[in-house]
Amino acid sequence: MKRISLTLAFLFAIAAGTPALAQQALPIGAFFGSWTGGGVSENEDSIFFRSTVRDFDVTIRPAGTGFRIDWTTVIRKGGNPDKPDIRRRKSSKTLMPTGTPGVFHGTDSGDPLSGKEVCWARLDKNTLSLFLMTVDSDGIYTLQQYDRTLSGAGMQLTFKSLSDGDRQREVIGRLVKSGK
Repeated sequence: MKRISLTLAFLFAIAAGTPALAQQALPIGAFFGSWTGGGVSENEDSIFFRSTVRDFDVTIRPAGTGFRIDWTTVIRKGGNPDKPDIRRRKSSKTLMPTGTPGVFHGTDSGDPLSGKEVCWARLDKNTLSLFLMTVDSDGIYTLQQYDRTLSGAGMQLTFKSLSDGDRQREVIGRLVKSGK
């Protein structure tokens, strides 16, 4: 019996490391729905309020052959504890397939060297990553990356912002599906 247990443990270990048995990419439809949650932001650009609490609302739905993603972030930062400064940011992007499986381009993307934002997304296993890049007049780029990973517990959000290669902000949060 002990030998069978060891053999099974060995086979599971091999299977876990075998690329052919690795997790397949989820279809984009697995991300469709409304998601609500919160998280914490770590800021490199603030000496007084390095950590702030954020609330998130995300809706992902079909749009033609691609998808549309709308998100709202509520930021509570500084101010009087009885009356904190609250900011609300809303964003929307529509993305279409590129012809490469799991890769999408933003329909409103432009030339970043002309002051326009470029947007694309990548679907890898259970993670939908959205990228936004801009370049300022001095050639310094800003790259924002939103990784939305599905699991049995809902969706994990990891947001990173880089400016010319330097980390500016990271946000980690959890969301649950709140509607279709």
